[in-house]
Amino acid sequence: MEIKEYKCPNCGGAVKFDSSSQNMKCPFCDAEFTIAALEEYQKELAIPEKDQFGWEGKTDLKEWDSEELNELTQGSCPSCGSELLGDKNTAAMVCPNCGNTQIVLRRLTGLLKPEFIIPFKLDKNAAVEALKNFYKGKKLLPDCFKNENRINCIQGVYLPYWLFDASANGYIRFKAIKTKVWSDSKYNYSKTDFYSIVRDGSMKFEKIPVDGSEKMDDNYMDAIEPFNYGEMKEFQTAFLSGYIAEKYDVDADNCKERAAKRMKNSMENEFRASVTGYASVSVESSSVSTENAKVTYSLFPAWVLNTKYKKENYMFLMNGQTGRLVGKLPVDTGKSWKYTLLYTGIVGVIFTLIFQALRIFL
Repeated sequence: MEIKEYKCPNCGGAVKFDSSSQNMKCPFCDAEFTIAALEEYQKELAIPEKDQFGWEGKTDLKEWDSEELNELTQGSCPSCGSELLGDKNTAAMVCPNCGNTQIVLRRLTGLLKPEFIIPFKLDKNAAVEALKNFYKGKKLLPDCFKNENRINCIQGVYLPYWLFDASANGYIRFKAIKTKVWSDSKYNYSKTDFYSIVRDGSMKFEKIPVDGSEKMDDNYMDAIEPFNYGEMKEFQTAFLSGYIAEKYDVDADNCKERAAKRMKNSMENEFRASVTGYASVSVESSSVSTENAKVTYSLFPAWVLNTKYKKENYMFLMNGQTGRLVGKLPVDTGKSWKYTLLYTGIVGVIFTLIFQALRIFL
């Protein structure tokens, strides 16, 4: 005869039958459960929790034809190794990843053709103005960063993105808690109820973006999202006129894990929003599987300024379509000490005046 052992959904301890309450009771946390509730919980635990992301579906990855190759120029940065792309009229390139200006130009080779592109909507004047506003009020910023010539070095760059489509099925179990507190003339009471809540459903994802640049900081790339896909166009080389494009150095296969993580997080957050009325809710387990997957290659616009200060790189990155921006700024240690001494001196004078005033009145 098989003897079942039930685990407490609350603390994980072995639950035993309590004859007085006729329920199952945990000797460790005193939680009580009906036999039917524990049977259902055991069934939920038996469901596989391993994610199954199938990416063997359709891919829309294309090659350049010979006529298009004649319209393009490829550049290689000898400093950091970044590969850049421009049209045939591009006379100069500045590496968006390290700021190096010595770019070696050569004929385009070994690059997939983008399927889509989001054209620049904001011009250089808008980017320069946004950068000035970003610097405004930063009293500890080195003066050289505010230099007009440096600000005008900002350049328009098309950044590489892989876009993932998939239909996803998710099974997510949440642990929820309700707490009731009351008191009488002698005691304070607290009652905590624990719930196991299941959400099972499907979602369809279209164009989940994952940047294909290893040298660009992923936090920066994520921070300038979202892009408006309503303005996405089929790629034409004419869109590159006046700009450069960074060649992807992370292929689609190596971006699948990040795409899967974004899909899973989105499913958990969406299902979590339907669990309401509890003091706290947390994900206990989840499994997500995908099918009908597809990946496409696209270029998205950004304004980039990468400069060095005391041998460290500082980047300013702005979405060339929406204006959303992010940046890392240095601190001038000389200014920092100056302001510290100034404020310390002011505070010292104020305390001295207060002390003298008190002496007069006393």
